[in-house]
Amino acid sequence: MHKRMTIGATLLILLFVLFTGLSGSADTVFGAARTWIETTFSGYYLVTVMALLAVCAVLIFTRYGSIRLGTDDSRPEFGNFSWFSMLFSAGIGIGILFFGVAEPIFYFDNTGAFDYPNNPHADMAGATSLNQERAIDALRVTVFHWGLHGWAIYVIVGMSLAYFAFRKGLPLALRSALYPFIGERIFGPVGHVFDIFGVLGCVFGVATSLGLGVSQMSVGLERLFGISDGLTTQLILILVISTLSILSAALGVKKGIRIISEMNIWVSVMVVGVFLVGGPTLWLLTTFFQTLFDYAVNVVPMGLWKADSPETGEWQRAWTIFYWGWWLAWAPFVGLFIARISKGRTLREFVLGVLFVPTLIAFAWLVIFGGTAIHQELSASGGAGAAGIIELVNGWKLPAALFATADGIAGTGLFGWLLSAMMVFLLMSWFITSSDSGTLVVTTILSLGDEEPPHVFRVYWGAMIGLVAAVLLVLGGLSALQTALIAAALPVSFVIILMTLGVLLSLVQEPRQPLAQTGEHA
Repeated sequence: MHKRMTIGATLLILLFVLFTGLSGSADTVFGAARTWIETTFSGYYLVTVMALLAVCAVLIFTRYGSIRLGTDDSRPEFGNFSWFSMLFSAGIGIGILFFGVAEPIFYFDNTGAFDYPNNPHADMAGATSLNQERAIDALRVTVFHWGLHGWAIYVIVGMSLAYFAFRKGLPLALRSALYPFIGERIFGPVGHVFDIFGVLGCVFGVATSLGLGVSQMSVGLERLFGISDGLTTQLILILVISTLSILSAALGVKKGIRIISEMNIWVSVMVVGVFLVGGPTLWLLTTFFQTLFDYAVNVVPMGLWKADSPETGEWQRAWTIFYWGWWLAWAPFVGLFIARISKGRTLREFVLGVLFVPTLIAFAWLVIFGGTAIHQELSASGGAGAAGIIELVNGWKLPAALFATADGIAGTGLFGWLLSAMMVFLLMSWFITSSDSGTLVVTTILSLGDEEPPHVFRVYWGAMIGLVAAVLLVLGGLSALQTALIAAALPVSFVIILMTLGVLLSLVQEPRQPLAQTGEHA
């Protein structure tokens, strides 16, 4: 473990936590920065993310796709099911559980999301009636935000780091992506600074999600067991989740993270199955294929569409640009974890797997969960929109909207309780996979690419993530930190562009480029 980087990262984390938690101006400062970035660079974000998706397509259909992330005779460390499970659990996790109902319902009830070129239902953009066409529009836009464009960002970062680590013999750390530009100087101060900021992004990203998420999870516990939804309950949840994630990280990828991720997928399949079978099955299946076709036809126009009015511009900044910023901000953390579990795969296999499999899983989840909620509103006995889910979403009561949708499937008896219990279990297990993956990423970076970092440091950084979440939850700085992360997506995007150029340059030179020399570097 690199002592200077560890001490530097720890001090910066403590200073930032104190500023966001104790400074009354932090939220205002970060909020102003985020607003300016989203307003000024919205077109840049759209073009950048679309370009990254185009690079993925190039890698799939060119000869470079046959290059392995490792030596030519290396083979994948994990089977496909384990790999896909870890991809999805670390890459999306808990967010899709809450927004799987809330986001489609919000679009379903609010206009302004559908005014892009070639929209087959363009006349619905200003309509007030709730109907099937509007449902398809809402689901398509939701999938757009959770689909190919976001995963393309993870593909580029993960591929770059895996390529330089496993193919070129460089450390599995963010600094290695700079090798094509600065060579051996990545092992000096520039590389240290680069990695430290990667550590900060990882710790703050996971801690923010943990701190904001436990408040949602406590709603589920109150529903199931009558446990009071308060600060004490939320702090206990942080302690429990942090302890379990430290244990998982200490066990490593094979014995800890992999097993929990696979368990997540199996429980998710059970929950989705209940929604599909217990809900409007035929309607959901029809809607799934309609939405899939609609998304496939419009994925490029949607990605390039730039709002041309104040109303649609405000919507695009609040949703699409926010989402692209969130994907970009998380990319160094998730990308490095994806790189860690992808050794031995070809570039083509890597791109296809990371890009399409999680997208299809998210697609099925969003259409089944969001579609069920929409159908309940369309078929409500009091008329369209009378099921109460829209009201909960507009009041930003996301967990309540999720559980209300589940009640519409399973009722409020024993079966409904069991379904709610499975969803609360998923909330906790997905938190654990995010936190233990973050712990592994931080310790890997600070040990200069060691794929099995010392256990004592896994405990230290796992505890640090939980402590940051708890302190900011108490001090009230989580919102400011979340805003700061979104604002940080702009400089992160510049780094990702460098990563893209660096790995493409190396791929072009692949037949002539020798492996980098490995060894101990200060």
